Amino acid sequence: MKVSQRLIETFVRNAIEEDLGRGDLFARIADARPAKAFIVAKSEGVFAGREYIETVEALYDIRLTWHIADGEPFAPGDRLLEIEGERRDLLSLERSILDFALHASGIATLTAQFVARLAGTDCVLLDTRKTRPGLRAFEKYAVRCGGGQNHRMGLDDCLMLKDTHLRTIDDLGAFMKEIRRKIPFTAKIEVECEDRAMVERAMAAGAEIVMCDNMTPEAIREVVTLRDARYPHVLLEASGNVTLETIEAIAATGVDAISSGSIIHQAVWPDLSMRMEG
Repeated sequence: MKVSQRLIETFVRNAIEEDLGRGDLFARIADARPAKAFIVAKSEGVFAGREYIETVEALYDIRLTWHIADGEPFAPGDRLLEIEGERRDLLSLERSILDFALHASGIATLTAQFVARLAGTDCVLLDTRKTRPGLRAFEKYAVRCGGGQNHRMGLDDCLMLKDTHLRTIDDLGAFMKEIRRKIPFTAKIEVECEDRAMVERAMAAGAEIVMCDNMTPEAIREVVTLRDARYPHVLLEASGNVTLETIEAIAATGVDAISSGSIIHQAVWPDLSMRMEG
C-alpha cells in the first residue's frame, strides 16, 4: 500500500517547517551560489525514505540523482544520493532529508533482519500499532521497505478484540453476531487469546483471525492442530516477546503470521551523513 501523496507532502512540509522555524539564520547572509552534496553510508543497512525525500525535491528547488532504491541494501562507503541546488537550500534541508532516510532506514533494516529469519516458510512478518504519534504512515511504509507486511493501520480497518475488550463482553457469541452486522462487510474480526480454551471460544464464536498472545511454541502448535482440524478458514497470528532468537521457532509452529512492535520501536538508526562537494 503506497502512502497518499497528499499525506506525504503534509508530513514533509511539517517536518521541514519544524526545523526552519522563522528561517535558517545562515540563509540570511548566504548568497545564491550553486552547490552539490551527497549522502554517504558509514554503516550497513537497508534503505528506506526515498518516497519522502523525492517529495522534498518536488516542493523545493533541488535536484536529486539516486544510486539506491527503497528496500535495497547499502554498505559503508556507498554513495546513496547526490543533491544539487543553491547552497543555502541544501544546508537548510540537510537535517530533514537525513532524518527521513535515517528513521525509515533504521526500521527497514531491523525489519529485513526479522524477515530473513522467516526464509523458507509461508509465515509473514507483521508490524503493530505501536508507532510514534503522527508517524504511523511513515513508519509502516518503512516496514514495507524492509519486507514486512502491515497489520492494522488503525481502529477502523479491522476489529481486534483484546483482553481489555473481552473483559467487557459477557457473551462473545452474541456480541460477534451483533457486531458483524454493524461493521463493514469486508472487515475482519480478530480475537486475542492467551490459551487454548480462549482460542476454542473465539473460533466457535466466528473469529476470522486468532492471535496467540505470549503462548509457547508448544501451545501454538496445539492451536494450529485445532485450527487445521476444525476451523481451516481461520488465520493464526502469533505475538508477544518476538525476537531474532525466537522468531524461527514460532514460525515453525505453522502460524500464518508473526507480529512484532519491536521492528519499529527498537530500530536503531544507521550511520548516514551528507557532505558538500567542492
